[in-house]
Amino acid sequence: MTEYAIRLKDITKSYNMYAKPSDRFREALNPFKKSYHDVFYALKNVNVEIKKGEMIGFVGENGSGKSTMLKIITGVLTPTSGTMEIEGKISALLELGSGFNPEYSGYENIYLNGMVLGFSREEVDEMVDDIIEFADIGDHIYQPVKTYSSGMFVRLAFAVAINVNPDILIVDEALAVGDLEFQLKCMEKFTEIKNSGKTILFVSHDISSIRRFCDRSYWLKNGEVVEYGDTMEVTTNYENFLKKKSVKTVDRNKNQVERFAAPDIVDVTKAELLDKNKNPVDMLEQGEKLYVKVTYEVKDDTIKNPVLGIALRTVDNFYVCGLNTLLDSIKIPWKKGENIFYLEYEKLGLLAGEYYFDVAVFEENATVPLVYKTKYMNLFVSGSYIGEGIVVLDHKWEEGTHSNEI
Repeated sequence: MTEYAIRLKDITKSYNMYAKPSDRFREALNPFKKSYHDVFYALKNVNVEIKKGEMIGFVGENGSGKSTMLKIITGVLTPTSGTMEIEGKISALLELGSGFNPEYSGYENIYLNGMVLGFSREEVDEMVDDIIEFADIGDHIYQPVKTYSSGMFVRLAFAVAINVNPDILIVDEALAVGDLEFQLKCMEKFTEIKNSGKTILFVSHDISSIRRFCDRSYWLKNGEVVEYGDTMEVTTNYENFLKKKSVKTVDRNKNQVERFAAPDIVDVTKAELLDKNKNPVDMLEQGEKLYVKVTYEVKDDTIKNPVLGIALRTVDNFYVCGLNTLLDSIKIPWKKGENIFYLEYEKLGLLAGEYYFDVAVFEENATVPLVYKTKYMNLFVSGSYIGEGIVVLDHKWEEGTHSNEI
């Protein structure tokens, strides 16, 4: 007996895509076998090995192939090529509504699903009370499923899926429509099933749930496995990919707005982000040193005590930190022509994500801007999952003592 519950080798699922319906007939009738279609790969040479008793997570953007792969494992879809070995009885909670007849009552659908999974009526009789109790939808169990809300439906579907004692349980994002109380109930059941040595495949956009339950994870992208292994490492790399991708889609010139300008007095001609060696950078690791180099051209050198300010914001414009030379009692050079001044962040305490910098020069009270440029630079911070929010503060944990102890 193998140690693996599921083994997929070079699984490919492709579809022929036609520009218009008539191209199907042209291709079928063409005597020279001319192709009139493009090939779309929902999955391409996917290799997956899942041992018995593991809980495996699958992450990836919409359209990455996660659901297609699960449908192939459950037999809903047939792969175009590749081999597959499954050992054990599978129960799956895939798309909302799959496997249920909307005209039947919830009670009748319990028996329908049980028999589809290979159970006799007598065997379903032994499970039905546990299923009804877990679903907890009251007398609605005797009403047609088509009258159910999405929350009631997922309660029944999940109750059936987990109470038929499967060797392999597959859950594809279905819990997202359940209420919080039911989600917590399901998570407790996940733990129980996992501890009993069953195999669970879990697809979710909720990364925290993947991290909480899954031993290992697979990251799918464009129908291919790009990474698999330790869940924390895979999900961290996936999150960093999403954040980095959002940075690449930003058109800096389009988003940059010069909110205020007095070009006859001063202009910020250039601003750069530099690493610890003062090399230009647009991506940095958590905790590293960062310099902001601002180059400005002074036209009017009679302005007294001008102030340089730099603001840091998230991509959705949340104000993270604003600093200026007035608050720090620093004087900036102010001679006609080009001037350069640096701001140094000794240890960048930002959590992974995308950030923007605003640059401004003010009069001496830091109230009236002489020039203010928004979204002048952007930075992607990468790093591991070490906290929630925007910044990580220097901290330490230690055990406390009772109040009556000296």
